[in-house]
Amino acid sequence: MPFAGDATPPAPSSREERWAALRQRAMACTNCPLHRGRTNVVFGEGACPARLVFVGEGPGADEDRTGRPFVGKAGQLLDKIIAAMGFKREEVYIANVVKCRPPENRTPLPDEAAACWPFLEEQLALLEPSAIVALGSPAAKTLLKTTSGITQLRGRWQLYRGIRVMPTYHPAFVLRQYTQEIRGQVWSDMQQVMKFLKESK
Repeated sequence: MPFAGDATPPAPSSREERWAALRQRAMACTNCPLHRGRTNVVFGEGACPARLVFVGEGPGADEDRTGRPFVGKAGQLLDKIIAAMGFKREEVYIANVVKCRPPENRTPLPDEAAACWPFLEEQLALLEPSAIVALGSPAAKTLLKTTSGITQLRGRWQLYRGIRVMPTYHPAFVLRQYTQEIRGQVWSDMQQVMKFLKESK
């Protein structure tokens, strides 16, 4: 009879246990070179489960410093969008394609996104959202496994494993291209999300 200490620990069963185990693995991740330059792993933040999930690109300097997603200027705009949709930030979930900051805030490389994908994949499985908003091309391309850019994808529902995905412009892009047209397109996209969530209650 083996000693109790030799037994393999049971796999986490509840959502809370699986979430805690996933977070622990992410915090210790060294699967790609991005871990070398990070101050903090930015795991994500919000409700679990969550009817609505926002997926961005990757942490910036403010996020790397605080360990929280979307806390800089783009985050302030995202907070306004979430509030305009009738939600509180803590009622949705916010994550990124990669959980460590790319150097100089560059777009994550395909290998980096691939290394981080198992974490986001399991997060989405545990969150069980009704809808996902993909913020920008990297998020849309990662979730939808497509080479199409955000201008081709935005404004139309897509599917990720049976879950509705609305691609739209990243808040950082909206701040750079702060035109009435871009803002109107983002709000039109969010209105579609609001309508779907209201009808699917």
